[in-house]
Amino acid sequence: MLIRPRRLRDNPVIRNLVHETHLSLEHLIQPYFLTKDPRGQEPIQGFTGVFRWGMEALKKQINKDLENGLKSFLLFGASDEGLLPEAISSLKKNFGDGLLLFSDICLCPYTDHGHCGVVNEGRVDNDLSLEPLAKMALAHAQAGVDFVAPSDMMDGRIAAIRKQLDEKGFSQTGILAYSAKYASSYYGPFREALGSSPKATDFPRLKDRSTYQMDFRNTQEALRELKLDLDEGADLVMVKPALAYLDIIKSFRAESTVPVVAYSVSAEFEMVKALVAKGMADEKSMVLENLTAIRRAGAQMVITYFATELAEKGWL
Repeated sequence: MLIRPRRLRDNPVIRNLVHETHLSLEHLIQPYFLTKDPRGQEPIQGFTGVFRWGMEALKKQINKDLENGLKSFLLFGASDEGLLPEAISSLKKNFGDGLLLFSDICLCPYTDHGHCGVVNEGRVDNDLSLEPLAKMALAHAQAGVDFVAPSDMMDGRIAAIRKQLDEKGFSQTGILAYSAKYASSYYGPFREALGSSPKATDFPRLKDRSTYQMDFRNTQEALRELKLDLDEGADLVMVKPALAYLDIIKSFRAESTVPVVAYSVSAEFEMVKALVAKGMADEKSMVLENLTAIRRAGAQMVITYFATELAEKGWL
């Protein structure tokens, strides 16, 4: 007997009725970069349609996002550590629990060397980095953030942050752990946005971030990092980047006892924009396919620079 799977593909109604992977705005988190000028909206070189936002401009933009149904946001500071706590406080004062805020916890935007931890004797010193990271997380919690998101990849930082938050009365503040953050070539536009690329140096261990971010050849190492972060108290765990690491997302979903987040990074965004600019792809179709693939692999949430565009254009 001939088996006919095509019966379930015959028209849009049946295809939508039986489809397995769902994608909605509730699954998406929009990143925003900050700048000091309150009304600023600075274009970022090499990052199509993405800006650094001043506080007043950002409030207007987020108000539009909320009206369009987008409610979750990841904030990144720039050069001034005070920017993020001020932004968190202002946004929470204006919008309260109507939005969910995540904040980046890392040292790289605020140092002259561009590394994610404290540099000591020609290397990034893991243990010296834990205290400033925990203090930064506490400052964001005091400002009212819902989740801190340590992106530094220092060993033990989830435990250090959880301990600091609990001791200071912020047991309700969650932690989104960058559990598998790979030393990737997909971060270029993002590093331009933050001005956070490692600076030129004569020290071999400081030429890039490969001594603390993960080796892209490894899977078991990612699962080890996952277990450690879960044991240390992470509420959410992340894989970054997304599209080249769908296998890792799938493994995380199978092994994790908490929700899995995937970060669809800046070069993934720019590759789509470049193809669209050359007339070689339909933007809506490609964006929805990419994000659905990330969800299909097992990510319950996706951080994407397309979230605002999806909401504005009604693509979801």
